[in-house]
Amino acid sequence: MPAARESLLDAAYTALARRPWSAVRMVDVAAAAGVSRQTLYNEFGGKDGLARALVRREADGYLAGVDRALTGPSDARDRLTATAEWTTTTARENALVRAMLTGCWSERLPAPALVPVRSGSAVPAQRRADGPLPSPADFVALVRDRAVAVLADPGVPRTDALDLARSCELVVRLALSCVAAPPAEGGVADLVRSALHRQSVP
Repeated sequence: MPAARESLLDAAYTALARRPWSAVRMVDVAAAAGVSRQTLYNEFGGKDGLARALVRREADGYLAGVDRALTGPSDARDRLTATAEWTTTTARENALVRAMLTGCWSERLPAPALVPVRSGSAVPAQRRADGPLPSPADFVALVRDRAVAVLADPGVPRTDALDLARSCELVVRLALSCVAAPPAEGGVADLVRSALHRQSVP
């Protein structure tokens, strides 16, 4: 029941914006979503499963935004700049994304283990959520590899492909540094454009 699952995740996210995760009650999440508490437990197994599913959804949403930024109708530098801007904006607006990208989980947030947990769920989406969750280093690799896949020209020499990968990783790491320490006026876009000025980006 994907619609009920999404409603429950939306309700959990809204509840988390109002109070610490430790104070979020399953009965309140179910009531806010308009479903029974049994449906909530059937979907997620318990509060830990709900936390993992919420983190997985926010991670997927962040990466979907990365994909959109990388496929814009502009040149490679603009696409990488858009990716960096998406990263910093999303991290500023979404505490779960910020925690995932930086590894800094406050006491207000759920902090599920990144390693897989034993899953007895019959729900495919929950089995995926019970699998490994991405670490900050995983996000660097995921975004870098997505950027290279979109921006690399087929048949380019290996050295050019390696240079592109380094440039893409530089942008990701620069964006993450701006999440931790927001830049002054001009923001991440000016920093990325300056960093890419002499880089091998097509």
